[in-house]
Amino acid sequence: MRTPMLPRRIAVGLAALALAGTGGAVAPDIAQATTSRGAPGVAQAHGTAQGASAVLRRAVAALAPQHTGVAARHGSAAHRESAAPHSEDGGATLALRDLFLARAGLTGREAQQADALLARPTDGLRDPYGDGYLLPSQSTCGPNVCVHSVRLGPDAPPNSAWVRTTLSVMEKVWTHHIRKLGYRRPPTDGSRGGGPKFDVYLKELGGAGVYGYCAPERRMANQPRRASSFCVLDDDFARSQFGRDPIDSLRVTAAHEFFHAVQFGYDFREDRWFLENTATWMEERYADDVNDNRQYLRQGQIADPGQSLDVFDTAGVAQYSNWIFWEFLSERYGVGIVKRVIERAGTGQGLPNDYSIQAARRVLERLDGWAQTFADYSAGNTVPASSYREGRFFPAAPLRGKAVLTARKPTYGRAERIDHLASRSFKVRPGAGLRGDRWRLRVAVDGPSRVSTPAAVVLVRPRNGRLQRIPVRLDRRGDGSVIVPFDGRRIATVTVTLVNASTRYRCGRDTLFSCTGVPRDDGKLFRLGLKAVRR
Repeated sequence: MRTPMLPRRIAVGLAALALAGTGGAVAPDIAQATTSRGAPGVAQAHGTAQGASAVLRRAVAALAPQHTGVAARHGSAAHRESAAPHSEDGGATLALRDLFLARAGLTGREAQQADALLARPTDGLRDPYGDGYLLPSQSTCGPNVCVHSVRLGPDAPPNSAWVRTTLSVMEKVWTHHIRKLGYRRPPTDGSRGGGPKFDVYLKELGGAGVYGYCAPERRMANQPRRASSFCVLDDDFARSQFGRDPIDSLRVTAAHEFFHAVQFGYDFREDRWFLENTATWMEERYADDVNDNRQYLRQGQIADPGQSLDVFDTAGVAQYSNWIFWEFLSERYGVGIVKRVIERAGTGQGLPNDYSIQAARRVLERLDGWAQTFADYSAGNTVPASSYREGRFFPAAPLRGKAVLTARKPTYGRAERIDHLASRSFKVRPGAGLRGDRWRLRVAVDGPSRVSTPAAVVLVRPRNGRLQRIPVRLDRRGDGSVIVPFDGRRIATVTVTLVNASTRYRCGRDTLFSCTGVPRDDGKLFRLGLKAVRR
């Protein structure tokens, strides 16, 4: 059974895919930003501008067998998948990213070592890290996908029926992603794997707590940000290793990993957080009944609203947890909204090549506006049962402060610094002496200037009736106020969510945020004043 909370589908592809490059066109630098809170492992700069040989040594150290048992036998795949979330410096994730970029600078034996780290299982003994098949493989193919496996040894699936089951699921996932939802098909790999169909390899990965991974492999001619790819999945998804029905594990893994292959066909260098968020969201589209992705909601923005949406947390799973953002958007605007964002972030065939959050902002500005949508999402996480179809099963985002206002103590105030793409929420309820239709709550916000995209939302929960969402209109200085009902007989609580929706960065600074940039608007000061008044 896998270790609890291991992000099991980190994907070599994803580890290597972001590759330290920006996801799209880079905005001009304007001013130096303050950095984020600086918690270890959370989207800090990691300095990849090193010699190619040094990058290779770090990759070898991260991926070589270091443990006994199954993990050692499958060191290459297992460590590609599991080292990143547990290594303070990014481990295999950053090592593979760097190695992919550095590959052109390697020659001779070093070049051979680099190729081995990214090899297909059918490369066999040429892969010294234990990832290759030791016996000849066989292929079982459908209209779009070929599944490769061996008949004997530790990598052999339990029987030919499981191989056919895997192929059936992969073909259904292909149909779902490509035909039903309309995404690009992954670029062809030509004759690699024996033909032009998409290749999936079955291997024993579960002993190391790994479900599968997908790797970009060849850049398309004249479209260097698009790449063909292949995937590797566990050979049986045994309940003894994964703790659930094997078919359920297969379905969510196939949906997640194949979507990485789709992503590589748009821009394999796109921002890491974005690729993992949307791939985890895709699990919900294809295998909604499995609900495996709910486990991640104990971290990320629902667990810590003060953490930025676009972190890639090398010590945790925030990049998986934040699939909830795309769920919020798809429930509000329809599932096609994610495709619209991915197409804005994509390359080739005239796509704009925006980077992740830039693409999201430009799409949402044409709807309800970026700041308002992000504020509604942030506020909605405090009341998930009222914000998502399955929200009764989700944890609620914690509050930064709570208070009871009375006729004797009618005021509450807080000052809070908030990082980019993050929020803080405060709840008050009417107490003694605040009964009658004339009682109101005045909500006053003093935030940063409009250029840093502040926002605020008030949620009024009546004792009977539907939750009311009321935006606080902020002026150019970031100031605004609103008056809402506060009759203790009728109103249960009022929650105010303060939001820093900034998407400004100095791009290309070798961080793990959007456009590998430094956020320009972290730590912005918000002041909140609440006062019960009688009109």
